[in-house]
Amino acid sequence: MLDICLLGTGGMMPLPRRHLTSLMARFNGSNILIDCGEATQVAIKKKGWSFKSIDLILFTHYHGDHIGGLPGLLLTMGNSDRTEPVNMVGPRGIRKVVDSLRVIAPELPFYINYIELEDDFQELWFDSFRIEAFKVKHRVTCYGYNILIDRPGKFDVERAQALQLPVQLWGVLQKGEEVEYNGVTITPDMVMGPERKGLKVTYCTDTRPVEQIADAAKDADLFICEGMYGDPAKQEDAVEKRHMMFSEAAELGAKAQPARMWLTHYSPSLIKPDEYMEETRKIFDRVEAGKDLMSIDLKFDDEENAENGTDSHIIN
Repeated sequence: MLDICLLGTGGMMPLPRRHLTSLMARFNGSNILIDCGEATQVAIKKKGWSFKSIDLILFTHYHGDHIGGLPGLLLTMGNSDRTEPVNMVGPRGIRKVVDSLRVIAPELPFYINYIELEDDFQELWFDSFRIEAFKVKHRVTCYGYNILIDRPGKFDVERAQALQLPVQLWGVLQKGEEVEYNGVTITPDMVMGPERKGLKVTYCTDTRPVEQIADAAKDADLFICEGMYGDPAKQEDAVEKRHMMFSEAAELGAKAQPARMWLTHYSPSLIKPDEYMEETRKIFDRVEAGKDLMSIDLKFDDEENAENGTDSHIIN
């Protein structure tokens, strides 16, 4: 199960009931944070999730509303007795940016491993998931991200038994590794069924609408996309500041066809996003106005079916 929480939905400046941009995802013991705007810690605390267990932080770009909450978060993580390394991913210059912020958080009990993005598209592999980073179109270098949980096929016991493989070798093959048995190399495809559908979450903010966003979000279980402005009168501002209208985000959704879509990163001038959703849903009917602490539990297809036809995607 992949747990997603939209910690903050605000852009530019926080409001009394709207924290700045951030998202947290949890899967199989791994905790992923995308962006860290002001009040990210407050949102995590409200959600009841742990600071200590964050092991990967992804930055879309380095504007203050996306990274300003980092020094305080690092101090809190350090004070929670964390000693395991933390991976940080972002556009070129991430070490310089983070080190400058760490002037007020100089001593940490854990190592930071910096991963710098340089290409238009980059893939990163971790223990139980992978990340795809894709460049978008903002005033500075900015990336969107896919969180992908791949799922291998089922282990075929009959095929393994036909090969007379000892049970202790089955787990190695299930992990995708080859084994040697009786002088013969046994590869995973000899005992594994076809890959099953995994899970995919796309996160994209601070950009004009570009084709690579729709390509990246294609068939996602959840597509979280910037919707800076809802009022059509703000179109000129969106173009000038390299942001996106609700309608433009919905058009990307219509192309990508995700199972669900949430809007985020609202302008401080946008007080009631829901006022613009009726028109927005005429373009793509599965889009919703994101809210702070909006959450969802994404489950694999067979887990969903096991719940007797009930919707396993639970929004809190």
